[in-house]
Amino acid sequence: MAVEAVRVLVITMVSFLAALLITAPVSRLLVKLNFNKQIRTSESAPIFSKLHASKAGIPTMGGVIIWATVLGLAAIFGVLDFIFDGFFGNFNFISRPETYLPLTALLLAALLGLFDDLLGVFKIGPKGGGLSVKHKILVYTIISAVGAWWFYGPLDWHVIKVPFFGVYDIGLWYVPIFMFIIVASAFSANETDGLDGLLGGVSLFAFSALTVVAFALGRYDLAVMGGSIVGALLAFLWFNIYPARFFMGDTGSMALGITLGVMTMLTNTVFLLPLFAFVMVFESVSVIIQVTSKKLFKKKIFLSTPIHHHFEAIGWPESQVTMRFWIISVIFAGLGLALFFLDRVI
Repeated sequence: MAVEAVRVLVITMVSFLAALLITAPVSRLLVKLNFNKQIRTSESAPIFSKLHASKAGIPTMGGVIIWATVLGLAAIFGVLDFIFDGFFGNFNFISRPETYLPLTALLLAALLGLFDDLLGVFKIGPKGGGLSVKHKILVYTIISAVGAWWFYGPLDWHVIKVPFFGVYDIGLWYVPIFMFIIVASAFSANETDGLDGLLGGVSLFAFSALTVVAFALGRYDLAVMGGSIVGALLAFLWFNIYPARFFMGDTGSMALGITLGVMTMLTNTVFLLPLFAFVMVFESVSVIIQVTSKKLFKKKIFLSTPIHHHFEAIGWPESQVTMRFWIISVIFAGLGLALFFLDRVI
């Protein structure tokens, strides 16, 4: 176990350093290609437009740094392990039962998010460019359906863990639950990505918690993959905290959200995910409440949603909102881990 812990820590550090090294060339490329953020205009969201008008023109698609680092390390150490079949095997975290699916999900979601970002950059699409919310949810649903088929079919997974109660075989119900988790995590990540450093920090704590869970369950390759994501996120945050040098973009938020959902299903921690990713849940619930209230009662509950914009609107500085949401994330991720370990000893 000590060796596996070293694997996780080493890959985390290597990922951090690798992400730092590629940040400068990626940043220069984004500027050179003029891949800048377009602030969507909307008469129904004047507060958002006013608060974030100054962010127009800042490079986007910085999330490439995160997933390129993770996938790059997986490929490099996988090839080195195949060629030399020795020392590098300690750092190879590609394995069919543990990381094939999350790595594939990371890549596909990143590419789809990149496509959405490009639509936004070139102002193709409604309200300034990019996919609409309905189209994004459709994409999430398609990805989740493929993942659900893989889990329920080839992997023969159809059980769910309820903390303190046990493991239950839910049969075909596993499919809609899987799809809901993936769609919800992707949607929540997208909604959270609205302030400098917000999604990066919240994701850091969520993936750190899931890395600990994977390690405790003996899924060491998945834990190493989680460590690589954590390291890349730390490097990304170095440049994404206020004032951000670049934004994550959908290529980052979509990749992180969907991968978070897949790792949750692989570790069977569905009922702990709302704690590990509490702020993400809080953000998406605020949007649902706002939309529902406006449609049914023609009245807004919040000044602006997602909820971080509401706090901006009442006068909280952007950095203050981000830091306070980070603190909330740490508290609830810690609570989730406490319940996870308590369940194992009771």
